[in-house]
Amino acid sequence: MTDLPRMQHIVASGLVAAVGVSVTYVSFTQEPAAAFLFPRIISTVFVVLALWTFGKALLGRTRVGNGLDLEAMINIAPGLVVSLIFVFWAAQSLGFYTASTIAFFVLLSLYDPAPHGELKSWIKRILITAGFLVVMYGLFAKLLSVFTPREIFF
Repeated sequence: MTDLPRMQHIVASGLVAAVGVSVTYVSFTQEPAAAFLFPRIISTVFVVLALWTFGKALLGRTRVGNGLDLEAMINIAPGLVVSLIFVFWAAQSLGFYTASTIAFFVLLSLYDPAPHGELKSWIKRILITAGFLVVMYGLFAKLLSVFTPREIFF
C-alpha cells in the first residue's frame, strides 16, 4: 500500500493532468482556429508536463515530501476559491481583464503579509494590481492578439 504523501501526489497530479487534458481538448475543438493558437500551444505543453508528472507519480519515481497538512490546505483554500470563481463565472460575466484585475487584487490582499490596517499597504496593492492589468492587456491584447472572454467591461 502506498503512503499518504505519495497518494496525495498521485491524486493531485492526476487531477492536474485531467484538467490539462480537458483544457487541451477544448482549445483544439473551438473556432475560429486562429483565435485559439496561443491557448493550443500553452495547453499542449501543460498537458505533456502534467501527464509526465502523473506518470512519474504512478511509478513511484517522484520525490515526495510530507504531503499537505491541514494548515497548508487552509492556506491554499482561499486562492482556490477565488480561482474557481474566476474560471467558472467571473471571466465570462465580467470580462477577462476586469475579472483578472479583481481576482489578482483579492489574491494579493489575501496573501500579502503587509498589514491590512495601513493605508500605505493598500496603495501598494492597488499600484501593483494596476501594473498587473497593464502587463496583461499589453501581453494578450496587443502583443499576442489573443481573443479573451468579453462582456460588460472589456
